[in-house]
Amino acid sequence: MAKIQVLSEILASQVAAGEVVERPASVVKELVENSIDAGADNIEVRAQRGGIALIRIVDNGCGMSREDALLCLERHATSKIRTADDLSSIRTLGFRGEALPSIASVSRFTLTTRETDAIAGTELTVEGGKVGNVRDSGSAPGTQIEVRTLFYNVPARRKYLRTETTEFSHIEHHLRLQAIAHPEVSFTLLHNDRLVFQLPATTRLIERIEGLIGRETCEHLIELPATDGGADGIGIHGFISEPGFGRSNRSLQLSFLNNRPVESPAINHGLRNGYHGALAKGQYPAAMLFLTLDPAEVDVNVHPAKREVRFLDGNRVQNAIATAVMRGLRNNVRATAPPPPSAPTPPKPTAEPNPPHTPTPTPAPASASTSPPKPEPAPRVHREWITPPTQPELPAGPPSALKGANPQTSTATSEAAPPELPGKSPQPATPAPAPASAQAPEPAKPKFRLVGMLGTAYSVLESAEGLVLMDQRAAHERVLFELALRHHDKNADAPSQGLLIPVMLQFSPKEFDFVRQNIPAIQRLGFGIEEFGSNTVKVDSFPAFCKTTDAQAFLDMVLEGLHQLRSHGSPRLTDEAIATAVCRQAVRQRDALSETEIRRLIDDLLACDMPYCCPNGNPTLIQISWSELARKFGKQG
Repeated sequence: MAKIQVLSEILASQVAAGEVVERPASVVKELVENSIDAGADNIEVRAQRGGIALIRIVDNGCGMSREDALLCLERHATSKIRTADDLSSIRTLGFRGEALPSIASVSRFTLTTRETDAIAGTELTVEGGKVGNVRDSGSAPGTQIEVRTLFYNVPARRKYLRTETTEFSHIEHHLRLQAIAHPEVSFTLLHNDRLVFQLPATTRLIERIEGLIGRETCEHLIELPATDGGADGIGIHGFISEPGFGRSNRSLQLSFLNNRPVESPAINHGLRNGYHGALAKGQYPAAMLFLTLDPAEVDVNVHPAKREVRFLDGNRVQNAIATAVMRGLRNNVRATAPPPPSAPTPPKPTAEPNPPHTPTPTPAPASASTSPPKPEPAPRVHREWITPPTQPELPAGPPSALKGANPQTSTATSEAAPPELPGKSPQPATPAPAPASAQAPEPAKPKFRLVGMLGTAYSVLESAEGLVLMDQRAAHERVLFELALRHHDKNADAPSQGLLIPVMLQFSPKEFDFVRQNIPAIQRLGFGIEEFGSNTVKVDSFPAFCKTTDAQAFLDMVLEGLHQLRSHGSPRLTDEAIATAVCRQAVRQRDALSETEIRRLIDDLLACDMPYCCPNGNPTLIQISWSELARKFGKQG
């Protein structure tokens, strides 16, 4: 007797369901994707007991005829693809034809559907993979699917489900992803007859994001300048968190490829590289990235869940994302919508989830006097001042300031907010990034009074908002870092100073290969460096900002810093990574600053694109507001 037998259709569907239907959230994901592919612009999802007892999804899509309704329950029956060539140009969310038969094989399934111009619809029931009644229905145009008692006939799978709360949280997560990917579709979610959220259709993506993650988080988002693909064929737009705003996990890092929620190491690496120097170590940015790419250059048929994708050229995608993120961080255009016309002033005070000691800046009006204002709760701050002067959409209003460099950590240093700082009006003697001729009128620059020194590393300042502490080393790193990158962006070599005696550095073969591949980037910073024989390089000039008396020791420290920045075995480092290492070592060579040098450093820092954090993401300025000082001394205003 033969040992090998062909499985029955029902058993084969139950086996396939083990990959396609992992939990109730998988059912919601597959059915909502079908609704979107059907052209629905209104989708309602209702769940009972975390989706284990009931999942009902109603849409107003194109619907199906009776013939299609019966065919859709056959394995590998789909309207999305026809030939093998279609697999290389998939533009729909679903395409395998496995979801409906797999779901119907492990539940009590009811499908009700009607085409828009049909006189009557179709209702059919399936129990454990066996088709039951098929009859006419007077339903509205579109499709309604009910999935009851999921895994009732597969107890081995049912016992591995988590609590109702956990299962529903996965349902909500998947629906939030689709809601962000398709803001033109209205979504309604109910659990145990309780409304969880109701999102109307919108043409503004930020409104949809705000409805899901809240305005408080959205106020820390900046908009990426949209790219149409260009030479690399990759279109990128979306929103990322401002410099210094980090989270302890990646829960708000969402990526979408051709409006499909996806996961890919190339996207994660590109985002991390783009934030190099803008976040402290161990922090992760919030990001909603939307990529547009030719379907032929990406494989979405990697896993049954269709979340993981593989790119034909992952490095190209990674570099495009890093470039777009860096450009967005430099422009720093506020993402949230402006206040309504009836409230042109800054928003009312909002309760902060920070510890009691966390200072928060209060924007000063244009007519602020030099005397300290009466302590009062600080309103939410904005970021209009960071917008480059040449941007025509620069909003009017009072100047604004960023939050502290790392508001998610528990230390006072990282959570303290920096002072309100002026826009990027260039100073005659500072390396301002852009001319002020096109800048819209702005309120007067707030005044800072140098109070004194705290040790040899910190400056104590006073502003109209309160007490300000400046980390001189971090501030100097930021100034030098942006100065170096400015020359790089202009494709011009940085000013350099020649050495009386060239320095020869010899390396091991492995180290020499690493240095040799990064020589062009090092040269762009102003180093006169070139190969000089076997495993040896010659250095005959330094960048003008590098003040040192021991050239060889300085180079050794710079190269050691480059080795520490090297990651993932890649021999090449970004220009930003090299500039970070050079500037850090340049600052270490500095002596204590005089009062004149401190004042100049403050002006140079305020002219930077991202003055609130050093290239490593640590804060350069922190502030204790007048209201916070009053609370410390037991005063209530």
